[in-house]
Amino acid sequence: MSTTQSERLRGLLEPLVSAADLDLEEIEVSRAGRRRVLRIIVDSDEGATLDACAELSRAVSEKLDESDAMGEEEYVLEVSSPGADRPLTEHRHYVRAVGRLVRLQLHEGGELVARILTVDDEGLDLEVPGVKGRKPTARRTAFDEIAKARVEIEFNRKDKKQEEEA
Repeated sequence: MSTTQSERLRGLLEPLVSAADLDLEEIEVSRAGRRRVLRIIVDSDEGATLDACAELSRAVSEKLDESDAMGEEEYVLEVSSPGADRPLTEHRHYVRAVGRLVRLQLHEGGELVARILTVDDEGLDLEVPGVKGRKPTARRTAFDEIAKARVEIEFNRKDKKQEEEA
């Protein structure tokens, strides 16, 4: 997708996404056989529900039909939330991941798996799990130390409601 088309689509769609109380994370146009696919990724602090994505999809479809932003060629529209393996790239991504286990690739060359406890403008307060029966340790990591970050999927972690009941 050209930068001009990307900027034009972002300008056209951002107000619709904001009106739905969502954040526009990504716009991608790709080819799938003969058709193009317009993929719009949205999120919010509470997450993007299926109903919110469906409602936004209808609004986006109407807006695109009114404009010539996608041209005359057929395309498939997909509106969804980011996948679980989405990289954490924005401050708001880290805020939304508070309480979650993350894998950080550090600029100095190391890797760190830890739970995010708090986030501020400069970085993260983390809890590094103890190894072989040792207690977890606290660690502060500045954003400028982080090269890449992703949430780690935990299949056996209790959610907050379950922890409160226990």
